[in-house]
Amino acid sequence: MERTEVVINTHNRGEIQLFSNDQKVGKMDISVIGPKLTVYHTEVDPEYQGEGFAKILLDRLVSYARENDLKIVPLCPYVFAQFKHHPEEYNDVWFKD
Repeated sequence: MERTEVVINTHNRGEIQLFSNDQKVGKMDISVIGPKLTVYHTEVDPEYQGEGFAKILLDRLVSYARENDLKIVPLCPYVFAQFKHHPEEYNDVWFKD
């Protein structure tokens, strides 16, 4: 069973962590400053790639942003590509300069 956790330290940096059977198998590196949530990197352990785990992380990122009224700055190439290919799904949380 998969579960996610959002962990942010006192310096406003953190991770969205993905666990499968209580083993950490993926993460997104993030920071939250004011109304902006910046995502820098998405990583899934090689043995779990191709199973949709990056999408699970993306879904948690977006729901966290919506729950906390944040706009996402997609510096991560994976997140940026998803936002660009599915703008109707992410326009409400996509921060654009």
